Amino acid sequence: MRAESTQISALTAGAAHLLCFAGLAAAHALAGRGALVSDPALALRLLVVCEAPIVIAVFSYLRRDAKSCSFFKAVARGLIGLPVGAFLNAFGAIVLGAPVGIKYWIATLYWSLVMSLFTFVPAACVFGASKIDWLNVLSHSIYFTPTNVENYMISAPCHGAVLGAWLSAWPMPLDWERPWQEWPICVTYGAVAGYMVGMVVSLILIAVHKRRVRAKAD
Repeated sequence: MRAESTQISALTAGAAHLLCFAGLAAAHALAGRGALVSDPALALRLLVVCEAPIVIAVFSYLRRDAKSCSFFKAVARGLIGLPVGAFLNAFGAIVLGAPVGIKYWIATLYWSLVMSLFTFVPAACVFGASKIDWLNVLSHSIYFTPTNVENYMISAPCHGAVLGAWLSAWPMPLDWERPWQEWPICVTYGAVAGYMVGMVVSLILIAVHKRRVRAKAD
């Protein structure tokens, strides 16, 4: 496979993001229009089912330590990371005010799994337990200094999903009595939108990174 992440081409990064987007599109098509509002648990479950195999497979292929870590070991890291990331996302959401009643726990479970796919699983597949790499992708400084290609691929969608979910939570406490204000409908819309914007941003950053590398080589 690859020894250095900089060997990942912009075309490979674009194909990887396109596959992840295809998972989102497939879930939307299977659930049907408006399913997230009418049946959030079903829509989120389909999103997990469609997106999880793609995200885990794609980022396991892009694993950093390809010589010492097989594809299947990276897949195992992703499978372990999925519930761990879900727990952390659910805990963070509850701390920030997400409802904890029995009425919401199934939707919260699936939402946290979706957020884990957006935020935690890619890094688990690529980096494993490397503390330095995790700190790098979580840091905002990644946008201001040159870094490895897969760092952009992981960081921008992750940050986009978290920021999108956070910003889209503001209508929930308002008394508009709209069905989409229920947890976790609006935050899911925001997270998915932020995730997709993050994918586009990461491709822009990768293109700039590649241009810098070529300029230095010349």
